[in-house]
Amino acid sequence: MADDYLGRKMEEYRARAEAPVRRTHATLNSLLLKNRSYRGYDPCFVVREDQLRSMIEVNTRIPSARNQQVLRFRPVLADEAETVLPHIRLGGALPELHLPLPGSEPRAFIVVCATVPEDRYVSIDLGISAQSMLLRAAEMGLNGICIGAFDREQVREALHMPLDPLLILAVGRGAERIELVEIGAGDNHAYYRRDGIHYVPKVRLEDLLIGR
Repeated sequence: MADDYLGRKMEEYRARAEAPVRRTHATLNSLLLKNRSYRGYDPCFVVREDQLRSMIEVNTRIPSARNQQVLRFRPVLADEAETVLPHIRLGGALPELHLPLPGSEPRAFIVVCATVPEDRYVSIDLGISAQSMLLRAAEMGLNGICIGAFDREQVREALHMPLDPLLILAVGRGAERIELVEIGAGDNHAYYRRDGIHYVPKVRLEDLLIGR
């Protein structure tokens, strides 16, 4: 009986080893919900260079206006973050909070530039690129935010870049609680904070539709 028992167990083990592994993949909807704009980050978490490169790599597969592919990217890790932080501004709708709060500053960035003067096509590429990179960050368990409020000349000089920066992505592990709030098209769109929660108003689907 002992031999039969061991034989059955071996067969069960082989069956489990040979069975296909089912991996659950994040859906686009789940990634969109995770892809919130974080203005405070876990200071103990260190973003690695390979993680930033993985985010930048999505640009080898996404659409580009007229397929010109003019965007270029400068990864910034913790050792250089201090040169960028003084020149960015976060939380423009909440100036009284002086975000990011001390100790919660982002410690990694991707600075986005272009090889041609900024125009409508570059702007299209910027939007596609930024969203795609942040979705990749969410897929990896990271968080981020698009930063448009910064001193371009100072950032360029601080990082010794040959191109003018157009957009900056901050990257890290978010240390905030963020919730979406459904609103009508005519309601106040400004984000706000209450009891430690960051609320982001989003116009409901019915008000986004035209001619229905």
